[in-house]
This record gives sequence, structure tokens and C-alpha cells, in this order.
Amino acid sequence: MVRSHSRSPERAAALPFWLLAAFLVIVFIAGGASRADVLGQPVVRFFAWAALIAFVLLAGRFQAPRKGPALILGAAALLVLFQLIPLPPAWWLALPGREILAEAAIVMGQPQPWRPLSMSPGATANALGSLVVPALVLLLAAQLSREQQRQVMGWVLGLVIAGSLLALLQFSGGRLDNPFINDPPGAVAGNFANRNHMALFLAVGCLIAPAWAFRGDKVQRWRVAAGLGLLPLLLLMILATGSRAGVALGLAGTALGIAISWRAVAREVRTLPRTLRLPLLGAFAAAVVGVLVLSFTRGRAVSIDRALELESAEDLRTQALPTVLSMFERYFPAGSGFGTFDPVYRITEPDALLQPNYFNQAHNDWLGMLLDGGLAGALLLAAAVGWWIVASVRAWRVQPVRDLPRIGSAVILLVFLASIVDYPARTPMIMALVALAATWLASNGSSTKTEGDSRR
Repeated sequence: MVRSHSRSPERAAALPFWLLAAFLVIVFIAGGASRADVLGQPVVRFFAWAALIAFVLLAGRFQAPRKGPALILGAAALLVLFQLIPLPPAWWLALPGREILAEAAIVMGQPQPWRPLSMSPGATANALGSLVVPALVLLLAAQLSREQQRQVMGWVLGLVIAGSLLALLQFSGGRLDNPFINDPPGAVAGNFANRNHMALFLAVGCLIAPAWAFRGDKVQRWRVAAGLGLLPLLLLMILATGSRAGVALGLAGTALGIAISWRAVAREVRTLPRTLRLPLLGAFAAAVVGVLVLSFTRGRAVSIDRALELESAEDLRTQALPTVLSMFERYFPAGSGFGTFDPVYRITEPDALLQPNYFNQAHNDWLGMLLDGGLAGALLLAAAVGWWIVASVRAWRVQPVRDLPRIGSAVILLVFLASIVDYPARTPMIMALVALAATWLASNGSSTKTEGDSRR
């Protein structure tokens, strides 16, 4: 049966959009955990490979992913792959921190075998497999027109709203067992296994909501009301999660979102009668402050309560920090291998910190990157941050103003900040968001077509 040539270009243009939209829903449902043993990991990767194969077989054309993000992701994949290459015994024994593994062969009376750099090759292989998620998002997002990119932005905002409703249900006492993640009982974490990751997700919504509300030259009043009305809801849910860092991220996301949309906001304010401008702005500010104050005074602001009541000495992350720093010193400059924090920490963990709580990450992904990747990881991280700085300066200085590159810059900044106290980018959902944001940021000054164009 011969396909209609008049419809095939439309289908080719729509295919990557719907593949990306469907995949974002899948990672929203199953991609909220970072642990390798949760059911969501194989589910997400199965659909990632399925979408990739579908695109290769059915797409009528191909646009290369944005150069900057693609090079960074490619370098990351090569670095992880290098850590899995078996090394001669003499080379491997020269690596720092390998003494405990070398003793195993001595005890057994066997010669030292060829081993890879990674202290746990299975964990590093899992880390390599996880990169299919950002790779797919970079590939599919590169095929989209500017208007489709904005539609994806609205799609992401819809997922944030869905996540906030799940968190609201949890906060009200409802229990939803997500079989794809290791969700802790009683936590207000939405579709994530970690309250801090959920708070970051909501903060991204605070960032996107104003841009979505004021998008386009002709602003729709219902969209403005809906977008601005979302801000108090999302901020309230951040307070309900109990994430102390999330409060700062939510406020930062709101400020960045308003800054990105400021010209459109000012334009719309100028269309109002002078007698209504200040009262309306004052009423909106009062409403936001009022619901936050009411949440705090009524005992609903769990994040604030935790910040006031929890002392740093009682925080396991603070207690474990000296051990994590000693691990960094022990394995630098080679690194212990990506994904190996859990087994390496258990080798080093002092008896005084043994307790039922599970400490599976460094809870500072900047330090975790250096521990896993060593000097090579540090250079890769520096290159990624350098690219982000250069691209962000260009995005915020370019005229006329384009919102998508600035939103991409701001989303990555929020992930950077969240990574100081946690490890959000190790979850498939945040991986996908970072890849999407990097595509938006890299599109600044590119040849992406204007709205309505489908990359003919």
C-alpha cells in the first residue's frame, strides 16, 4: 500500500513530538527513583529503546541533536565506558583505593586478574545504561519546531500539576503505592521516591508557570489567571513536602519565572486602567504571602518545621560528610567508578554511623561526581558548567528576547542548586528535564524555525 506523500511530512513532523510527549509521561510514572533495583528502571529504559527504534524506523528525516549537550553527553558516556575496560594487573594495582580488592586474590592464592577501573562494574554498567534517557530526549527534542518546543513546555507543566495533585492526596492522608519507585511510607513526594526531588520538580513548575501564562504576543486572560493561580498551589505543596532546600528552590524558581516573563507582564499591566494596576498587583502578592503564612501558622508547612526543629548534629548527611570526604581523598584522581557510592561507602563506613537508615548517595552530587569520576569527572563537570555559563550569558543578553533558552538556563540552574544537597539528576525524570532544558538553552540563536513551522 502506497503512503500519501502529502501527509507523510506532517506525520514525520508529529512523530518525534508525540514520542517525546509519551516518553515524558512514562518517566513521570516510573522514573522518580534513582536506585538500580527498582522496577521503574527497566520500564523506563525499555520504553526509551522502543521510542528510539520507532523514531529510527518511522521518521522521514533526521536533525542532529544540539552540539553542546550532545558533546557533553557523549563525553560522559565515553568516560563511563572507559571505567568498564579491564586493565592489566600492574595498571590496576597502581590505582588508589584498590587494596581491599587486591587482598582477595592474595588470600585465594590466585594471580591478580584483569579488572576495570570501577570498584563495582555492575553499578557502573547500570550508570551507562541510564544515559539512554537523556540521549533519547536530546534526539527527539532536536526534531521539534519552536512551537512544538513550547507545547512540550506546557506538557511538562501539566506533569508538574499532576505530581502536585498526587502530593496533595498524600498530604491529606491518602496512600498510593507506586510499584515503580521505592516511595517511603507517609512521605509527601508525589511521583518521586525523595521529597527533595519532588520539591525540585515543583520548583520547575514555579519557573515555567509564568512563562506559560504570558507566552505569545497575544496573551489570553484565562491562561494568565491559571498560570498565576498555580504559583501559590505549587509553593504550598513545596512546603508540604518537608524539603528544606525545596523552599529556597521554589522561591528561586518563582523569581526566575517572573524575570523571564517580565516584559510580557509589564505589557499586560500597562493595558489595565491605572486605578487597577497597583490594587491587582498588591492583591496577588498578598494572596501568595497570605497562603504561605496561613500554611505556616496552621502547622502545614512541614519544610519550615523541619528547618526549625532538626539540628545538624542529628542529620545523617552532616555526620557522614567527613567519611565521604575521606572517600574522595582515597580514590582521587582515578575515582571509584560511576554508580559505586553505595558499595564504596559500606567499605568505609565507620561503626559509629551504623544504623537502619540507608545512606545510598553522597547527598551532594557535585562531590559525588568527583568521587565517581575522579579528575576526568572534574574536567567533564567543569566543561558542562562552562558551556552552561557561556550559553546562559548569550541567552539572557540576546535581543529580541526568547523565552525558551532562558527557561532552559534557569531549569539547569535549579538542578545545579538542588545538587548541592542531594542527587536529583540521577533520577530518569530529572535526567529528561535536564536534557530538555539543555536543548532549549542550546537553541538560542540557532536556525530553529518560527512558530508553526515544522522544519521543512
